[in-house]
Amino acid sequence: MTNTRECNPMLREIAVFGAGVPSVLLYFLAAIVLFLAVDQLTKPLGFYRLVWHPPLVRLALFVCFFAGLVLFTRP
Repeated sequence: MTNTRECNPMLREIAVFGAGVPSVLLYFLAAIVLFLAVDQLTKPLGFYRLVWHPPLVRLALFVCFFAGLVLFTRP
């Protein structure tokens, strides 16, 4: 018999103060904190003056942080 490990790609719920919270919410909150820190660093450097549509770049940056956290921190 070969060694078969169960592969469960689903994100689990995490208990926070006795309530089940989807782990995606925690990833989302972590991505917001990371985005705000990077956003505060890039504003004084004038990064957003170099792009055509600053709000769209900010959204894309947040989506990249969120997707990166979800994809690279899952077991």
